[in-house]
Amino acid sequence: MNALMSTLFMFSVLFPSKLWYAPDQAVTVTVKADAPVKLVLVDFLGRVVDKKLEVEAGEKQIDVRQLYPDTGSGTYVLYAVPKDKELPAFVGTPLVIEIRNDKRVGAPVGPVVVKVEPLRYAVMETDAGSMTMAFYYDVAPNTVTNWLSLAEEGYFDGQVFHRIVPSFVLQAGDPLGKNGERAGTGGPGYMIDAEFNDRPHIKGVLSMARQGDPLERQGMMPRSEAANSASSQFFICLDYSRTKALDGKYTVFGRVIDGMNVIDKLAATPVGDRDRPNNPPEIKKVTIKTVTPGNNPYEKPLTAE
Repeated sequence: MNALMSTLFMFSVLFPSKLWYAPDQAVTVTVKADAPVKLVLVDFLGRVVDKKLEVEAGEKQIDVRQLYPDTGSGTYVLYAVPKDKELPAFVGTPLVIEIRNDKRVGAPVGPVVVKVEPLRYAVMETDAGSMTMAFYYDVAPNTVTNWLSLAEEGYFDGQVFHRIVPSFVLQAGDPLGKNGERAGTGGPGYMIDAEFNDRPHIKGVLSMARQGDPLERQGMMPRSEAANSASSQFFICLDYSRTKALDGKYTVFGRVIDGMNVIDKLAATPVGDRDRPNNPPEIKKVTIKTVTPGNNPYEKPLTAE
């Protein structure tokens, strides 16, 4: 486990032996608890998996494969819950368990790898205040990984919301956002594949910006060169009556859980030509945090309206 992950797990109760597992390997998690706990698995729709496992106080190694259903794939959150309590009570930092299939055309059916990582969220500090963001690990895992990695490395710090379209979107994530005519053209120097999904572009949702395709104006889906052109630029949705048209054509990867008033303040920024703010609001800092009992933006399913 790398140094960053070791730091993230420092105050936890659940400690995976590594972050990636072959499908035939035991998914070993060490449980270090001062009192008895039970391991509870929940999917991203908020459904609790029936099977639970009680673990006595002390340090125990558990193969968590025995907890998740034999469905071939899926994304779950593993909680350590005090033995005499039920969710939403838990201790330590929960783990995200992603059982991944090979999505290539013609690939054999069945899991190819299991990824285990701490459940994280983001706090974005802006000129207008702070927003708390949670992420859709289940439908956009690669996009979430990319965004979290950039944020942890300070990529977004000091950038601006370079495009603001009232009642539509706030767009950021461009290192050239302050650079006049080049605003909206920058990125980290690479692109990521689309992970289009069924999550709606409701107010507060985070989605990835990408190149447009002329075919879209005819009601068609974007071709691969446009669909797979996202990198670091993202947008925050403002009004679903207008952003509904983006559903299924852009990669939704997260949602603002706290700070909707900040979104409204940012959306009220005066803009000039081509939706460029006269004084672009700044992203002062993005901090990635692990979920803890006192700070859990995932307490309610992210899919709830």
